Amino acid sequence: MTRCHIANAATSTAAAEDRYQHVCKKISKRLIGFLFVCFVLSFLDRINIGFAGLTMMGDLGLTGTQFGLASTFFYIAYIACGIPSNIALARIGARRWIGSLMIAWGLASTCTLFATDATSLYLLRMLVGVTEAGFLPGVLLYLTFWFPSAYRARANALFMIAMPFTAGFSSALSGLILGLDGIWGLKGWQWLFLLEGLPSVVMGCVVFSYLDDRPQQAKWLDSEEQALLHHALSADRASGSAAATQDARSVWRELASPRILLFCLVYFCLVNTLAMIAVWTPLIVKSFNSVSSNQSIGLLAAIPQVCTIILMIVWGLHSDRTRERRWHLVLPMLMAAIGWILTAVSSYPAMQLLGVCMAASGSYSAMSIFWTTPDQALSFNARAVGIAVINAVGNIGSAVNPLVIGWLKDLTLSFSSGFAYAATLMILGALLALRLPISTPEHQP
Repeated sequence: MTRCHIANAATSTAAAEDRYQHVCKKISKRLIGFLFVCFVLSFLDRINIGFAGLTMMGDLGLTGTQFGLASTFFYIAYIACGIPSNIALARIGARRWIGSLMIAWGLASTCTLFATDATSLYLLRMLVGVTEAGFLPGVLLYLTFWFPSAYRARANALFMIAMPFTAGFSSALSGLILGLDGIWGLKGWQWLFLLEGLPSVVMGCVVFSYLDDRPQQAKWLDSEEQALLHHALSADRASGSAAATQDARSVWRELASPRILLFCLVYFCLVNTLAMIAVWTPLIVKSFNSVSSNQSIGLLAAIPQVCTIILMIVWGLHSDRTRERRWHLVLPMLMAAIGWILTAVSSYPAMQLLGVCMAASGSYSAMSIFWTTPDQALSFNARAVGIAVINAVGNIGSAVNPLVIGWLKDLTLSFSSGFAYAATLMILGALLALRLPISTPEHQP
């Protein structure tokens, strides 16, 4: 081949790469920002009970175990409904299904202000769990319809920073809302559920007119962009089918394979820390800053989330650029484990806060990388159910963690044993992640 031919081929490849990057950026601008806002509202309605607990526990006479059990019931309902919800999304379409879910969980979360005792709180949190169950696994599936695997780590990271962003944002916001205590006869925690629940209803209505189910339906993509995206996604689908066992006789047999069980176990270990950060951070921070006001606790609890947002973006971009997934998953999990150990053994508030920052940053960064990997181990037909199964089984950790941490705190009168529990699971999860069947993302286009 002549130098001229080589130069022309290189120029053609570079032009195709530029077009591919342009399409991915265009999709990202259209979808990620909007889905980010939706996820902010979803996660806000999931974790605001953590701040409500600063005053709700005393008002309703709840023990630490009872308060933790409310989150456990939430996740029991969440786990039970996640798989059928993802099946419904695949059949009905993301636009109608996600919009309906947002309206339903917004109303359910708002109604939590009517809780009067432990039993009513359990029932209301279960209702929120039922309605929220399909959102995260549904969006993770939805993103596989739009982003090829080589671009998905940064897309996942940009979407999932909604979790630490919401935790940090709500830390400051919820501390202020609790200050509304007594206005119009409502407690501060009742105002919390009212003001943070209703926006989801409004956003759910917007979803119906904004989202497109598939790229082929997107009028904001021209025919050339749709064709380029179709080519990239078809290559992903082929590699995913090759990565899955070729002799699987059915979707359910494929889902019962050891490799999918391994994904579930790794996510279970990871989710324990995510749940601990989401539910207990305000109370953890207050445990080593007992003289601080609720507003000050809110600002301090926001610091780990700011660190998390920065690391998630940098780590996801680095993973895509290097096209490496395994160590980008394992290393932040080990970082989170070290953070919990530091928080447990240190007696200095600044060092304890640093440990929480490490735990939050590591675990959320690991999660954004984790969700780039399961679809490559699943055939296309098994993808919708497979993602929901991994999310559901892994979220058993979300159901177990609040109960375990609440029980350990009541037993030992501190969070140190809970930190050790979380660190142990993160180390175990990192060791299991080394055995995951993770493939290298193919270069696109």
